Amino acid sequence: MTINHHMQELYGLPVFGFPDADGTEGLPDPASVAWRLSVDAYEAEEAWEEVFARFTATVDTTGVRALIVGSWSDAYDSDPEPVVAALVAARDRLPALRALFIGDMTFMDCEISWINQGRLTPLLDAFPELEEFGSRGGNGLEFPAVRHERLRSLRIETGGLGADVVRGIGASDLPALESLDLWLGSDGYGADTTVADLAPVLTGSRLPRLRHLALRNSVIQDEIAVALAGAPVVARLESLDLSMGTLGDDGAEALLAGQPLTHLKKLDLHHHFVSEPVRERLLATLGAAGVEVDLSEVEEAEQWDDTEHRYVAVAE
Repeated sequence: MTINHHMQELYGLPVFGFPDADGTEGLPDPASVAWRLSVDAYEAEEAWEEVFARFTATVDTTGVRALIVGSWSDAYDSDPEPVVAALVAARDRLPALRALFIGDMTFMDCEISWINQGRLTPLLDAFPELEEFGSRGGNGLEFPAVRHERLRSLRIETGGLGADVVRGIGASDLPALESLDLWLGSDGYGADTTVADLAPVLTGSRLPRLRHLALRNSVIQDEIAVALAGAPVVARLESLDLSMGTLGDDGAEALLAGQPLTHLKKLDLHHHFVSEPVRERLLATLGAAGVEVDLSEVEEAEQWDDTEHRYVAVAE
């Protein structure tokens, strides 16, 4: 699977693409949409910062609540440092900003594993009122530990997430965070996270309000499931997402044998390698208790060199 659609919504608002210089008549109310600012990924006629300058000159940015950064010039070869700098410099002009996403690109713009990122935490420092923050792409991504009082949702989408990023998130103080969504990815594209790196998340000690946890798109999905079977954070979750990865019978059986999951509203396991008998046990145990269990997209492991090979949903 590849990323083949741009975001359609952010912060509960429909996405509106800020037009080029010839199409700025009849723009929507600044607070009514999530504004998407993007340039051509290849041979862009404008730099992203120039589009942003037009945006701030055209739109009353004091009302903007949600902003999406799409492609910047040559994202496969350059990081978004100028984008981050432009946003930080304009923080006083965006007092109502509550949601921000960096890197909304499809495979036509730039494959997820090719997107260059950088240090994004200056954006959290610059916008202390942010409630939702996300990014796509793992190359060069940095996330040193931060403290943010109001952030409710953090989403990091990658085809391969570095352990240093996971450790930085785990060491962060995010007292308001309700939803954490990490796409851990494949070791073939830079993923080197271990269950030990996830320990602070699994204890939840710095995430007192966490209710929705997604640790997905991972080649260590079974190991994560085994760890979650006894993780303290699970007892207070409303939803748990282990989808898009290599989950098989070992991980699914660990979930069944571990702490009760019947308090969950939803358990998302779609794109998995779980056998039919174990799927039936999951549905009988959890589905009968009222848990919505998503077991769609049953995958078959590939066999070569007498070895079973499973794959994540999104890597390249």
